[in-house]
Amino acid sequence: METMLTKIKAAMTGVCGVVTAVFGWLGWLVIGWAACMLLDYVTGSIAAARAENWSSAAARDGLYHKLGMIVAVLVGAAADGLLGIIINNLPGIALPFDYNALICPLVLCWYIITELGSITENAAALGAPLPPFLQKILACVQSGTEAAGEKLAGNEKEK
Repeated sequence: METMLTKIKAAMTGVCGVVTAVFGWLGWLVIGWAACMLLDYVTGSIAAARAENWSSAAARDGLYHKLGMIVAVLVGAAADGLLGIIINNLPGIALPFDYNALICPLVLCWYIITELGSITENAAALGAPLPPFLQKILACVQSGTEAAGEKLAGNEKEK
């Protein structure tokens, strides 16, 4: 048993090392987002089944929704790639740092917060008591993420 546990720990350490080496911190954002999407889908399905309201059409729509989110993240990654090529290689544009990613992490953070909100709604539907501050905190973080994106897009609201 201990040998099996050691092998599992070694495999997990290896996977974590590979993800970090290949994708860095952005890879962990993607993994966190994928885990949130999976947990949201599973808890949503369980909550619907508990309420005797589960339907394959609704489950399929949920998967289509998740596919749309994946496409949006890929668009953010493509935009980051294009901006990186432009900023890092065009003469006349000089920044004191290399541009790697900005849009995709913002999109990922926004989706992670959205998924966490949905997961908390599912938890409530399953009968779990929720701390009153949890949804307020998630709303504040989402608002901050949206404000950062709006500022990046040049749509910052004047105070």
